[in-house]
Amino acid sequence: MIVIDSVTKTFQDHKVLKGVSLSVRENEIYGIIGQSGAGKSTLLRCINGLEAFDGGEIRVNDTALSKLSRKELRPLQKRMGMIFQGFNLMERLDVYHNIALPMRFWGLNPSSPEAGRKITELAELVGLEDKLRSKPRELSGGQKQRVAIARALILDPEFLLCDEATSALDPEITKGILSLLQRINKELNITIIVVTHQMEVVKQICERVAFISNGTVLKEGRPEELFIKPEKKEIRDFLRENSENLPENGVNIQLFFNDSNNLKPTVTQMARALDTDFSICWAKLEDFRNTVYGSLVINVEEKDRNSVCAFLDSRKILWEVLQ
Repeated sequence: MIVIDSVTKTFQDHKVLKGVSLSVRENEIYGIIGQSGAGKSTLLRCINGLEAFDGGEIRVNDTALSKLSRKELRPLQKRMGMIFQGFNLMERLDVYHNIALPMRFWGLNPSSPEAGRKITELAELVGLEDKLRSKPRELSGGQKQRVAIARALILDPEFLLCDEATSALDPEITKGILSLLQRINKELNITIIVVTHQMEVVKQICERVAFISNGTVLKEGRPEELFIKPEKKEIRDFLRENSENLPENGVNIQLFFNDSNNLKPTVTQMARALDTDFSICWAKLEDFRNTVYGSLVINVEEKDRNSVCAFLDSRKILWEVLQ
C-alpha cells in the first residue's frame, strides 16, 4: 500500500533522511525502529504529508505524493489517522468532543445522531464508554492514549500512523495499548505503521520492521531476524547485547533458535552424543507474537570445535564462532 523509494529530507544543512527505501503491505502492522534522532518521525511526517521531502518518491496506493498539490493532498491525509506520544487532547473538551474533533475540522456535524453512534462505538472499542463526559485531566495516561486512538479512527482511515505512541506509558499499560492496536488491525482491516525506539513494541505486534540509523535503513524484515541474529554493529549496540564478557580460553559458539527448532533439546542431546562438557556463558529468550526465539553462547575446548560444529549442522541449528 505504501512504497517509499530513495526518499531524502534536509533541515537547513542537516540531512535527516538519506535515501530511505521500504514498503508497507496492506493490512500489516509495520514497525520503524531506531535511536532518537535517526529520522523515524520525520519519515512518518513525510508519509502523511505533514513534511515535504526533497528527493525520491512516496507512493500511497500508486499515488505519488510529490505530484500532489496541497489541496490534492488533503483527501489523502483524511485517510491517515495519526497518534502522537503526547496525546494532543484538548483539555477544555470532554472525551466525546475530543474524539469528534476531526469531524469538526472536516465540516461534519459531531452532534448528529449518526456521529453520536459512531463516537459511542469507538469509545466502546477502546474501552472508554463510561468516560465520554470526562475531561482529559480526569484520565490516566493509558486512557488518554485510548481517546487519541478513537479520535484517529473517527474518519474511517485506511492507515493508522503511530509516532512513539507508547513511550510515555508504563509497561503494563503499553501492553494493553498494543493489544488494542492488534485488535484494530484485525477487526477494522487498518494498516498500521508504528514508529518507536522500544523493542517490546515491535516484538509484540509488528509483522515486519525497518531499522533506521542516521537517516538510512540498515535492515528490513521480520523483527526476529533483526533481534535474534543482528548482523550490523549499530543494531547490536541498539539492542545492548550482553555477550561481551565471554571466556578468553576455548571456543565461544553462539547458537540461534527459531520457530522450527526452539523446542528441541539440542544442548542436552549434544552433551550426551559427544560425551563432552561445555559451559553456557550467555543466553536470551525473546517472545515475538507468542512465538519464542532465542540464542545462547557455549564455550567448548578447542579439541571439540569440529565435532560440536558438525553436530549443530546435522541438526540444522544456525551457529557462528565468536571472535
